[in-house]
Amino acid sequence: MPTLDFLCVELPAMMHERAPADERCAAAEPAPRSLLFAILLPLLLSLLVIAAARAPAHAEENGQHLRIGYQKSGTLAVLRQKPELAARLARRAVVIDWVEFQSGPPLLEALNAGSIDFGYTGDAPPIFAQAAGARLVYVGYLPNPGRNLALLVQQRAPFASVKDLKGKRIAFTKGSSAHNFVVKALAAAGLRYDQIVPVYLQPADAAAAFGAGSVDAWAIWDPFYAETERAEKVRVLATAAGVAPSNSFFLASRTYAEHHPEIIADLIRDLDDASHWSQSHPDAVAEIIAALTHVDLETERATVARSSYGVAFLTPKVIAQQQAIADTFRALGLIPAPVEVAKAVWTPPGVTAAAATPR
Repeated sequence: MPTLDFLCVELPAMMHERAPADERCAAAEPAPRSLLFAILLPLLLSLLVIAAARAPAHAEENGQHLRIGYQKSGTLAVLRQKPELAARLARRAVVIDWVEFQSGPPLLEALNAGSIDFGYTGDAPPIFAQAAGARLVYVGYLPNPGRNLALLVQQRAPFASVKDLKGKRIAFTKGSSAHNFVVKALAAAGLRYDQIVPVYLQPADAAAAFGAGSVDAWAIWDPFYAETERAEKVRVLATAAGVAPSNSFFLASRTYAEHHPEIIADLIRDLDDASHWSQSHPDAVAEIIAALTHVDLETERATVARSSYGVAFLTPKVIAQQQAIADTFRALGLIPAPVEVAKAVWTPPGVTAAAATPR
């Protein structure tokens, strides 16, 4: 019986044991107990393989794995480099995968596609995403007074104010916070959106076009704003401060937030702690972000100096501010359908509007 001889020879090796010589299969007929063991062992091993294969999925279903999209600055980037600030997530033994994005729109595309579970963007990206039917929810916000967003022109350009950009080519990322800023800056200057030529580019491409003179102005946020200020002879025609103060948002996959509310709530609270640690340690933050992004330290110091702090769950006031932006985009025909922001807002059980206010 060759097959049984094979099993009898291989089984001791599989169990990392060597059978005594007098127990090895030298005869054609194995003992009945050995035969039963030889038959059952492959079945047991198969069951162990199946259980091991299911273990990671089971851990993910329990929320122990979290994929976070971040950008080149901000509290998420700090948390990535200083995981000890995520004390609540650490107690839950949450394993985090980090994915970097240039801007908010592609980050939310990844969120909707299921490639990440959580991310951070400016005000406009979630409006465009919600209008496109993305299954995302707002889970937290960070006030953004607008100091970190500017409309840049070359130093020798003949533009003294935003009004002078009538008919000119302005570069910015479609569906980004810069998009909202351009809309509001034009309105404040008495111009309509259709009185300029929008040039939709991601930051790296916009930087090249701006440097080459292919566009007349560039609306951009930090650290690209600070980097361009330092590297090129430019003028700031306007900033979003006083023109388009708004909020930045933390967003999650609706499915993840619904299935793991305790992890999302703890992450928002950890982010608030990290935000206030950052406020107290600006030099350390600049060094941390510079090491992460390979952007020079002085640029990151300028970025940190214009940052805002305090992460919280959304309040009725914040929702109303975001709804006003969505209504403006719809009126301009920039989104295909009306958006009701409140329908995409997630709040953990037991959190009131008063408790949601940043420290």
